[in-house]
Amino acid sequence: MDSREQKLEQFKGQTRLPKFAVPKRYDLTLNLDLEDCKFSGTVSTDISIVEPTKFLVLNALELVILDASFTCSDKHKHIPSDIVVDKGDEILVLGFDEYLSTGNGILEINFSGTLNEQLQGLYRCTYVDGEEKKNMVATQFEAVDARLCFPCWDEPAFKAIFKITLTNVPLELTALSNMPVSLEKHNGHFKTIYFDESIVMSTYLVAVVVGLFDYIEDTTDDGIKVRVYTPVDQSEKGKFALKIAVKALDFFKKYFSMPYGLPKLDMVAVPEFSGGAMENYGLIIYRENELLHDDLHSSVANTQRLTIVVAHEVAHQWFGNLVTMEWWTHLWLNEGFATWVSYLVTDILFPEWKIWDRFLQEMTDGLKMDALEQSHPIEVEIHHARSVLEYFDAISYEKGSAVIRMLQDYLGNDIFQKSLSSYMKRYAWGNAKTEDLWNVLSEVSGVEISKIMSIWTKQKGYPVISLSLKDCTLEFEQTHFLSSGLHGDGQWIIPITLSLGSYNRRKNFLLESVTGEMDISAIYHTLGGSSSMLEKESPENFEEEFWIKANVHQAGFYRVKYDDDLLTRLGKAIESNCLSAADEFGILDDTYALCEACKIPLSSLLTLMKVYKKDLEYITLSRLIDICQNAAKILNDAIPDLLATVKQFFINLLLFSAEKLGWDAVPGESQLSALTREEVLMALVSFGHQQTCEEALKRFQAYMDDRETSLLPVDARRAAYIAVMRNTSNDNKNGFQHLLRRTGI
Repeated sequence: MDSREQKLEQFKGQTRLPKFAVPKRYDLTLNLDLEDCKFSGTVSTDISIVEPTKFLVLNALELVILDASFTCSDKHKHIPSDIVVDKGDEILVLGFDEYLSTGNGILEINFSGTLNEQLQGLYRCTYVDGEEKKNMVATQFEAVDARLCFPCWDEPAFKAIFKITLTNVPLELTALSNMPVSLEKHNGHFKTIYFDESIVMSTYLVAVVVGLFDYIEDTTDDGIKVRVYTPVDQSEKGKFALKIAVKALDFFKKYFSMPYGLPKLDMVAVPEFSGGAMENYGLIIYRENELLHDDLHSSVANTQRLTIVVAHEVAHQWFGNLVTMEWWTHLWLNEGFATWVSYLVTDILFPEWKIWDRFLQEMTDGLKMDALEQSHPIEVEIHHARSVLEYFDAISYEKGSAVIRMLQDYLGNDIFQKSLSSYMKRYAWGNAKTEDLWNVLSEVSGVEISKIMSIWTKQKGYPVISLSLKDCTLEFEQTHFLSSGLHGDGQWIIPITLSLGSYNRRKNFLLESVTGEMDISAIYHTLGGSSSMLEKESPENFEEEFWIKANVHQAGFYRVKYDDDLLTRLGKAIESNCLSAADEFGILDDTYALCEACKIPLSSLLTLMKVYKKDLEYITLSRLIDICQNAAKILNDAIPDLLATVKQFFINLLLFSAEKLGWDAVPGESQLSALTREEVLMALVSFGHQQTCEEALKRFQAYMDDRETSLLPVDARRAAYIAVMRNTSNDNKNGFQHLLRRTGI
């Protein structure tokens, strides 16, 4: 092994970069060549040498390092004797013949690279100008791809200031970065763009976009300029997202008691993007369909999704950008909180949407994934930075946000909000770990939060609570729920919430052991201060109608298995409209999951499903339809002879809601009614209900004859399209799909 290899070997296979040098400020110049899809650059990094070293180790990948030098504070320049790039570990090692002494200095590196087409790092995509496709540039650095653009300390804890300059930008194009433009110089058909110096931030939040755009703008109450950049001639489609962003910025400033940290916020739609959106500080990048909203043709579901996505990315300006996780192990601090708080602000802006019900639908994804034996904890030790890409999943997002909601419900809104405000102020412009959050919550609440919550973030899975009533004693038993039906070995401290016959009678407690019990006889003697209240409420059938609902409003991340008697009582409560939509959803979802895991018989599930026949709540009908469709798929493969009978059973469950909702919107109806109508009609068509299919075909033909007709509203079109596809030949299906794409219907 030669000396060059020896120098590299000591840094190979390390989880983190060594910390004997820390970046403080990057002065980055990128020279773009959009015609040949190349770029070159210079990065001058102010660094602090915290201990004498002969090596500087940073990240670089797919870059050609042309030359490098380090200049000490005394102006002495050191030229590295070795420049070693290791592709496997994605590091650049600069070896010097003499020690670099402690203190400040400037590391200057010249480099070049290729504008890739993999939607990573600094990449090329295309836009349409007239009839011609032209190149543009965008970035996607999270989690570990800033190193594809420039040599840097590409870890979230290495926060620094950035001064960015773009050269060789075509005059007709708009150049955007995290900060506002400070100066623009023209040179023939090209220009150089200088951006203001940023505040401290992590490398994965640095961003650049160069393309042809229109924009619209507005300002927040604090005068922060917010712009939405759209494809040319589509700025009208940016108005809805702009409104959401402005209101979200104002809300988060008040909620966290911390102002937004930058002078502007740009949101830009790019034609090719790997994710739905990316929260770069001051420059949020979206897929076009996640930012652009057509008031005439966007469905209710798409409108809600766009709102949540925009709110999520704006929330990241606090959770993730202002306060950043110290390492990728704590990714959920970014994604879980941004997910939870995006629903919080959406509920404030549009209370009529009942968006927390939709949250429960999304939480189901987390419950499904976390019931697998192959699941992983919320906090996962990351030993190679790129492996974190595996954990941008339902555990970090949906389970993370659900655990946060459970904690908020346990502590109460006021204490929780006060805690988050304290957390933001303490760690602003810095980094935090999960334990830091628990400590702040404990200080504010006076509750030992780490003892309760560490189990939820460090242990995979979740519990199912078996609940039974014997005389006046409620008995609880927790087990680790697995969808396979096997027994897991997990145990949790669980915030249990109970409603006893009424939402006005609540019991909350921590289940800290495997089993527990509660004597509820005292409730009978304290109702209204009268021991005879039991008789006053229901002299004849109180025992049958006194229901008990655990996990009230589904605030906890766990499932509940009721004994037969309690489940029967809950069924009657559902039929009598005694329960919230969230609780109706939870009972159905838990029962289905338990049936899938062979923990309860299929007959119990089918009996329960019948009580939802006259339910008009979107969240419950949507889940009922999901269950029906899943069952139909299984039967189609396993017992096809039974499929027609079961489909008729499913159709009968939906006919009441279909009749009540109809095909046409009622003036003044809620958006949830439109969502429900869409789901019910699509389900009936997919199950082959003859009357619904015939009506769908008739309305589709009317729409084809007259695109302005009111006979096929936006939220009924998918049902009509399914009906057409079900009732046409294979040859015509291809033509129909082409028609959909060509006409935009």
